[in-house]
Amino acid sequence: MATVSVSNTGETTSSSKPLHKVILASLVGTTIEWYDFFLYGTAAALVFNRLFFPQTDPLTGAMLAFATYALGFLARPLGGLVFGHYGDRIGRKKLLMASLVLMGAATVLIGCLPTYSQVGLLAPVLLVLLRLVQGFAVGGEWGGAVLIVAEHGDAARRGFWCSWPQAGVAAGNLLAAAILAVMAGLQTDAEFLAWGWRVPFLLSAVLIGVGWWVRTTVDESPLFAELQRTAQTRRAPALEAIRTRPRALAIGAGLRVAENISYYVITAFSITYLTEVVGLSRQTALKALIVGAAVHFVSIPAFGWLSDRIGRRPVYALGALGTGLWAFAFFRLLDTGATPAVMAAIVVGLVMHAAMYGPQAAFLCEMFPTRIRYSGVSLAYQLTSIVAGSLAPIIAIALLRQTGSATAVAVYVALVSAISLAAALLARETRGKSFAEIDAQ
Repeated sequence: MATVSVSNTGETTSSSKPLHKVILASLVGTTIEWYDFFLYGTAAALVFNRLFFPQTDPLTGAMLAFATYALGFLARPLGGLVFGHYGDRIGRKKLLMASLVLMGAATVLIGCLPTYSQVGLLAPVLLVLLRLVQGFAVGGEWGGAVLIVAEHGDAARRGFWCSWPQAGVAAGNLLAAAILAVMAGLQTDAEFLAWGWRVPFLLSAVLIGVGWWVRTTVDESPLFAELQRTAQTRRAPALEAIRTRPRALAIGAGLRVAENISYYVITAFSITYLTEVVGLSRQTALKALIVGAAVHFVSIPAFGWLSDRIGRRPVYALGALGTGLWAFAFFRLLDTGATPAVMAAIVVGLVMHAAMYGPQAAFLCEMFPTRIRYSGVSLAYQLTSIVAGSLAPIIAIALLRQTGSATAVAVYVALVSAISLAAALLARETRGKSFAEIDAQ
């Protein structure tokens, strides 16, 4: 049983579990869930256009595959609302366990789906339904994962602690790309299309078992436990967040726009661009993504740490500005088709993204009081995904088809980067604030 105490900084802490165990459990869980989510995106770029939408040209097939990919994002706000509501009412841990199982089941079933050649239109319909389940599950995962770390840790190092669940996103993408690359490297194209692509999806069953075991060792958030003990939970936390924190929701959404769009342009659209336009092999494109994801994994906590030293706002603003400027160099490097240039493009792009993503979790957590924090951060984080990450690969492909040039895509990324830069500059600095101070506001 956890014991709850209040530190001299006003933070509520738990003495039964070392913080590193809480961080590890959160990191492992987010890695597995985002592995499942990103596996779909990578597969959409490489095989779904051929297996589920084979009656179209490659770019149109890719656009249709990414349309099903986008549906997962549409379900994320609903997941955020439902999980946020119950996470603020019955606890963070219970909802984290539920999201893990839901995501794993949907991913394994995708690996079992029949293709268009086997059952016709039923194949993409089933694919869409399972993608919606994935989106719903991951919509609830993020808020719970960062909160359980934030609410166990202290104010002085919150940016660093909270960046580790964020690093799980990079680790999940790395794992998904690596396993797909291994399967593609060991098989011919025909074998990979016939059955090899299914293996990474089916492996999710094993990973979910590991994630479940790790997360059972974590205690409930001590801050939420104290909230329950004193009967201060809210009946409608999402509505309260909307009513009492509209500025925080708007700023949070603005911060998310460039971060979300740039990430999916770099990790999803670029794979299609490299394989279908530049003419690189699937293996080379995946290798570049693997290297980028590895650097990304290290960069996220580095920028989280930096935000504890100099503030959330300047680090985030640097990332937004760098992303907007790098977008133009990014496509010029991809167009060379040279492996070192392609890797450099993706690595630098993801480092710029990490400057936003590293401090983001702490930044959003510090915008909402404990009683509505799960709902508030989930709304701010997930609502943007409907018009940002979900549509980014589709808009990028449409711009490419319309103009015949990736420059239009670079302009698109630069424009949304300006929005996030403005949001960072308008935000209030929250570095070093205890949750006791935030709850009292």
